[in-house]
Amino acid sequence: MSVRVLYEVIGFLLGLLFGSFLNVCISRLPGHESIVRPASHCPHCKAPIRWYDNIPVVSWLFLRGHCRDCGQPISWRYPLVELATGLWFAIQAARLHTLLHFYFGSNASEPSSYAAFAIISNVAVLIVGFLLIGLVVMDWQTGLLPDTFTLTGTAIGFFLICVQAIFLGPTDGQVLLTRNSIKLTSVGNVTDSGNVFLTGPEALVGGRMLAICGVALLLLIVRWMYKALRHREGLGLGDVKLLAMIAAFLGFWPAILSLFFGVLGASIYGIYLLVRGRAGGTSKLAFGSFLAAGGLIVAQVGDRMIDAYSQLLR
Repeated sequence: MSVRVLYEVIGFLLGLLFGSFLNVCISRLPGHESIVRPASHCPHCKAPIRWYDNIPVVSWLFLRGHCRDCGQPISWRYPLVELATGLWFAIQAARLHTLLHFYFGSNASEPSSYAAFAIISNVAVLIVGFLLIGLVVMDWQTGLLPDTFTLTGTAIGFFLICVQAIFLGPTDGQVLLTRNSIKLTSVGNVTDSGNVFLTGPEALVGGRMLAICGVALLLLIVRWMYKALRHREGLGLGDVKLLAMIAAFLGFWPAILSLFFGVLGASIYGIYLLVRGRAGGTSKLAFGSFLAAGGLIVAQVGDRMIDAYSQLLR
């Protein structure tokens, strides 16, 4: 077994465990229930789930998707969420192996501070994927996007950016504010000419704050305009908080790309429902699920898509 495969296997197994915990969050957070007490139990007969019936995926298969005590079916959601989370963790574990090999391998030449910056980015993608998988399911099943995920996720994403800023080099990421030489006069009447810069940490942290506020303001404006024109709610505040969370982890343009995919997916699904006669012009869609799914796509391949689009404009 290669080292990369070992990383993927460990990541997948950890993901299964976190997926099992995510299922608890999905079941309880929309109803404002505690995720700690009571212990895991059957939603039908309330019988406690034995430890050997709580092994991710395996127990569901062994029980053939039914409760051991009452025989009621156990939703396909449980193994699917566990498998999705396991796959997401495995992908990020493979990326971590690539990063470690690149920065600490025999031919490594990049400064170690770059490694820390890249690894934190990898951790951010891991966390946002975990949150988005949960939000896809929660909004689809209940129409709710709990603040416990969206607002807490925004705080975590912004915190990770602040940590990343610590590892920027002296000139990394700095932004030139003016290209014209200006005169700076000190107290001792000494005149100096130069340019004005934002340091890398200032640009990174400040830019991410603007990204969070910018995407939230954009959706708030859309929400206000829809209500002004149609005289009814068309977009929930949960969707605003969700997009702000994506921006906190990924940045402004990735959040906008997530919004594009979300709108595209919701539009296609809405047209499908209209054609099948299963929805009307005023039917509600779980837009948060499509937006979160767009965030998952962008977290995985968004940078490459944005870079490719930028190349087309040059």
